[in-house]
Amino acid sequence: MSEWVPDEAWETIVRNVPIVSVDLIVRTESGIVLGKRQNEPAKGEWFIPGGRVLKNETRTEAVHRIAKHELGVEVDVIESLGAFEHIYDTAEIEGVESKHYLANGYVVDPKTEQFQPDDQHADFQVFTSPPESLHPNVTAYIEEASSLGWE
Repeated sequence: MSEWVPDEAWETIVRNVPIVSVDLIVRTESGIVLGKRQNEPAKGEWFIPGGRVLKNETRTEAVHRIAKHELGVEVDVIESLGAFEHIYDTAEIEGVESKHYLANGYVVDPKTEQFQPDDQHADFQVFTSPPESLHPNVTAYIEEASSLGWE
């Protein structure tokens, strides 16, 4: 598996093609874990952990890698929510005005609740109900997840 993509190649990818990714709805006994994003897209928003699928990596392998990298925990996959299309009107690359994801949503249970934020998140919090302002992409996952109990 290859993780690092040179900046010039990444710019070409973001500018021209959708990115295959996985997003994780992390359930705990107390609620759902959301992270305060520090980078685009959705900078400053409470969002679910997620990231791109690497070449030759299965989606399930990506779920486990991303949980370990972004949250610092191992997870059990509970439910696949299917594919979602997310088009953002911003990107982290100067001069690129949008970012397009074909995201695969998963409900997961962490094996521990000792979360360790990575450099993409300022903080993680467990929410018992949706925050007042929740990004529409997160709302779409929550509405699809049958096992969450959020209204």
